[in-house]
Amino acid sequence: MVRVTDLVTFGETMLRLSPPRGERLETTDSLGVQAGGAESNVAVGAARLGADAVWLSRLPDSPLGRRVVGELRSHGVRMGVSWADPETSRLGTYYLEHGGEPRGTNVIYDRADAAITAVTPAELPTGALEAAERFHTTGITPALSDRAAETTTALLRAAGEAGVTRSFDLNYRAKLWDPATARAAYEDLFEHVDTLFVPLRDAREVLGREGGAIDVAHGLASSFDFETVVVTRGTEGAVALRNGAVHEQGVFEADTFDAIGTGDAFVAGYLTKRIDGGSVPDALEWAAATAALKRTVDGDLAVVTPDDVEGVVDGAGGIDR
Repeated sequence: MVRVTDLVTFGETMLRLSPPRGERLETTDSLGVQAGGAESNVAVGAARLGADAVWLSRLPDSPLGRRVVGELRSHGVRMGVSWADPETSRLGTYYLEHGGEPRGTNVIYDRADAAITAVTPAELPTGALEAAERFHTTGITPALSDRAAETTTALLRAAGEAGVTRSFDLNYRAKLWDPATARAAYEDLFEHVDTLFVPLRDAREVLGREGGAIDVAHGLASSFDFETVVVTRGTEGAVALRNGAVHEQGVFEADTFDAIGTGDAFVAGYLTKRIDGGSVPDALEWAAATAALKRTVDGDLAVVTPDDVEGVVDGAGGIDR
């Protein structure tokens, strides 16, 4: 099969509403509005880095749903959206209140009855998926509803049957489900996953893994027959295991303006470089550079360019490979 799409992602996107920095939600008279969702964040990052990216989802046919589509399209992402009746479904939102220490950042979700919770495989334009090189989704989507979980499984299975390389970012969210429930659901999905992205913290607390990142990567690859396992470990960088070979990557220092979406930017950088034929070490380097750049940008999206990423990579010294 000739692949005509580089990357297809599937998941929820919400509108993020944020007061100006230093203001509180209870007193502000203005809110910034931006689209945000793990899988669409990855699609935007990949599209901006040169990949042909398609995002699959279900949205209400309303001004807010069209607002999401307009923003994602502006970054080059192609849409594969099923439109729902706005009388019976809605768009999820979340409120983000930036604050320094000791107050910290506050996030409030309002996603009940979102259109994505009733999504079915039959209503999605899966032709792009069947002709894609890679398919990506996260552990957030199956937590949204039984229907979303069933559709996630169906799309992963269909991608595998079409010979598409499938990646899954664990992306555990404690506000959506408890570790035991999440673990059972994740492990049911793992047979349909080729590349796993997992934070070391979640591998320990949700998947019950012990040891350092390399031990965790080997254990997960052995248990679930993943082709590649990428374990992220915050300020200590990331580890990737592929075909028995271990690759390590340090972080690129960055001033943090907004950390939301950093993990999605990491995944976007990694997948884009692999799609372009890059090695796993090269992909890790691009992932780390894209993540560093995202931290300097407000909002969920990695508004970056290939030149930006190359600049970070070329200007770095002492990178842990």
